[in-house]
Amino acid sequence: MKLFFSAGEPSGDVHTASLIRALRSARGDLELTGFGGGHMEQAGCRPLLYPLADHPVMGFLRVAGQIGRFLNLASLADRHFHQHRPDAVILVDCPGFNWWIARRAHFHRIPVFYFLPPQIWAWATWRVSKMRRWVDHVLCSFPFEVDWYHARHVPAILTGHPYFDELGAQRPDPAFLSEYADTPDAPVVGILPGSRTLEVTRIFPMYLRAAKRVAHEFPRARFPVACLREEHVRIVRRQLRGTRLDVRPYLDRTAEIIRASRVCMSKSGSVSLELLYHGRPSTILYQVSRSDYAIGQIGRRLGLVATP
Repeated sequence: MKLFFSAGEPSGDVHTASLIRALRSARGDLELTGFGGGHMEQAGCRPLLYPLADHPVMGFLRVAGQIGRFLNLASLADRHFHQHRPDAVILVDCPGFNWWIARRAHFHRIPVFYFLPPQIWAWATWRVSKMRRWVDHVLCSFPFEVDWYHARHVPAILTGHPYFDELGAQRPDPAFLSEYADTPDAPVVGILPGSRTLEVTRIFPMYLRAAKRVAHEFPRARFPVACLREEHVRIVRRQLRGTRLDVRPYLDRTAEIIRASRVCMSKSGSVSLELLYHGRPSTILYQVSRSDYAIGQIGRRLGLVATP
């Protein structure tokens, strides 16, 4: 059986890798390829046609600037569908780009499944028409999504969110938890700035300002920072120059930081599910550029974006 995956985010790369391992344990005759990242490749998605998850793009203007690259990748997928014809295409989040992949797969009459579908029920309900037209089956993360899609005549089934399978299998480092033992006079406040480089660059300074205010009330407070890449560690260290706060970046220590923290400062996104799993109080913060904010406001006025 031939399967084509398309995951364009670091978190999607991780979750799709788990899906690939589960599929491989059930069947030994799988041929897997597509767009994704290093986790998918290690799990057996080879050859990886393009490391899309390693180059996430956010923001309207930045996406617009990458249109040429996305069109080339859509053409690459189209040629692959024509020459190698997979038995199914599995899309993972990243709706802006994956709609193009779904459309090309639909043209070639290849079944399309959407794993970790975008939360269009919250912010872009009009996009359900695309889901109905180009996707054969939605694999829902949350129970209410199934009813929402069925009411709109979209085939859907509940698979659950892979985060909860992965979290149950985690084995945190006891030495790290011991080092960051929370105490009343030395609280641990975890900082989770995100998986995208632009998010770390743009949002971390706001966390740092908040940490200074916390440290004013709790001088012995400690602030471990969860980083996904070495590049993010370097960005955080640059922004820490001149500060005397106990703020330290760590690579691949998100689980330990959440467990050790009394409270967390986090960006919005799937990490909120991990915080929910551990019952960890948190503040959610996100910042967009002025241009993206203005475009979002126009979308709300036109009814293209849901208003909270």
